[in-house]
Amino acid sequence: MASVDASGPASRPGAGAGWRWALAAAVLGGVAVSGALAAYADAHPGDGTELFSLWFGSMVAAKSWLATGAVVLLAVQLLTALAMYGRLPGVRSAPAWVGWTHRWSGVTAFGLTLPVAFACVWSLGLEDEPARAAVHSVAGCLFFGAFTVKMLALRVRSLPGWVLPLLGGTVLTLLALTWTTSALWWFARGAA
Repeated sequence: MASVDASGPASRPGAGAGWRWALAAAVLGGVAVSGALAAYADAHPGDGTELFSLWFGSMVAAKSWLATGAVVLLAVQLLTALAMYGRLPGVRSAPAWVGWTHRWSGVTAFGLTLPVAFACVWSLGLEDEPARAAVHSVAGCLFFGAFTVKMLALRVRSLPGWVLPLLGGTVLTLLALTWTTSALWWFARGAA
């Protein structure tokens, strides 16, 4: 797979500005997803009921390990994106399997976040105290909105070359922040 031109397709002659409207619609979709999650979590404060524990000792342990798996796959996402964009030192042209790995590590990471988010929204609700929980709640809702924007933007033709890396970086940052304020915090307390 060849590296992507950083100036993007919109810099080519004849590339229209229709991508702006499509990207704006994608952003509105992301805002709707984030807002709906936050509104539901706020309206349904949850009672702390354990919805699942899988093969872990508790729901919190299951959520922490699933989220950690998603973050590990996020590292794969970052490395493969850097390779695809020609920004990984020593890699001039990424082999075809890099694109496949990027897509499927993203699908798998997202899949791992779904039961975590369901448990958070249904069982715990939107937390505003302490500050760590508030940051976690907001970052979690924003993560799903940013993910929505990125997935919708993938279908937009003539996007400038900087848009997808920016969106991917936003998704990565929000998931890392969500994980840091929950799973990492839980592991650091010695609860593993």
